[in-house]
Amino acid sequence: MSTPQSRGAEALRTALLALGRLAVLTLLIPVGAVMGVLFVVSFLLWVGAGLVPLFPVTTRVVRSAATAARWASGHWSQVPVPVPYVPRPALERTLHGWYWTGHDYHKNRWFAGFALKLRWLWNDPATWRDAAWLLVDPLVGGAVAAVPVLLTGYGLYGLAQPVLPEPGPGYGLLPLPGLLGPLLGLVLVPAGLALAGPALHLHGRWTRTLLGPTERSRLAHRVEQLTEIRLDATEAQAAELRRIERDLHDGAQARLVAVSLRLGAVVPLIDRDPEKAKQVVTDAQENVTQALQELRDLVRGIHPPVLAERGLAEGIRALALDVPLKVEVRAELPGRAEAPVESAMYFAVSEALTNAVKHGDARHAGVELTHAAGLLRAEVFDDGRGGADPEGGSGLRGIQRRLAVFDGTLTLTSPPGGPTRLIMELPCVLSSPRTSSC
Repeated sequence: MSTPQSRGAEALRTALLALGRLAVLTLLIPVGAVMGVLFVVSFLLWVGAGLVPLFPVTTRVVRSAATAARWASGHWSQVPVPVPYVPRPALERTLHGWYWTGHDYHKNRWFAGFALKLRWLWNDPATWRDAAWLLVDPLVGGAVAAVPVLLTGYGLYGLAQPVLPEPGPGYGLLPLPGLLGPLLGLVLVPAGLALAGPALHLHGRWTRTLLGPTERSRLAHRVEQLTEIRLDATEAQAAELRRIERDLHDGAQARLVAVSLRLGAVVPLIDRDPEKAKQVVTDAQENVTQALQELRDLVRGIHPPVLAERGLAEGIRALALDVPLKVEVRAELPGRAEAPVESAMYFAVSEALTNAVKHGDARHAGVELTHAAGLLRAEVFDDGRGGADPEGGSGLRGIQRRLAVFDGTLTLTSPPGGPTRLIMELPCVLSSPRTSSC
């Protein structure tokens, strides 16, 4: 239970942290001003003297600075700023061997690529928004960041007046500076600390105003995202069809062919060797049983019957029984989602539990299913060794692709040593519990 002292210490620590971050932003003001001047000079040299190569270089430097500002806004000010840049178009080569840059043709590939890059940078509104931010931020953003820092620093200077040989700038105007200076410092230091948090958040909002995505860039990113989702869905469907074909060819089909051959050999054995004929029929019956089981497993891999008949919660409970872990399933679903959404979430949870067994060395796991604010949410956690990374394997990337088809998201927390926690969310409207679709 927190005490007033602990809450006060935490508030002081938070204020000091915000003040330190504002101090860093204040120190970077001259750097931003110099970069803004270099960008303007490179632009004028291009327009006035035709010196083209300097403009793309300074533009990339400006973009790096803007990217760092977006990172600081998201991690320091807690104001996320999405990347607004329009995707760079690919260089296209025509049938006659020339390269098309979106404006004209070039024979040389390097020159065509440079022209395409230059056209991309010039036509992207984010380029000019970055430049405007770099020119204006030292004034507006710098003032927002500097005020709490200056208040605190000047207040500390006032507190030090009694030990200074002579009054500092501004404090010499006060009567009895050795007495009134510390009193003024006692006012300025708490004021600076109190303003640090709000000023840091305001600085983040200012950054988002200038460096956030425009409507054009949002549409471009959305088109790119939908294109990737369509390609992923097509590849996943093709891979699934190949898997089904392979399982049928190598499993049930092979067994049924063997049954057909065995039954063909029974006819001449019925009169000559009845016991042998019985044995052949018995073997054929066992093969048919195994083929039926393989077909059932194949159908379950396409769409489990329990999922279709009883819904997502019961489907995952049945899935948990087949996992070599102790899995606790908790579900609070007032209805059912559409069949494709249930299937996507079912197989995403299945993949997550499989990863916990194969890669996490987990002994216990849990699954929580909830629905709120139009989102179907599945949280899968285990006590494994952690360290899961989407870039390190295909399992998590497969989950991301499966969820992305429905505009879903995957949030992963897996520090080394564990535990691992996956939060999967899909936009969905649940139907009545008595119906099976939305």
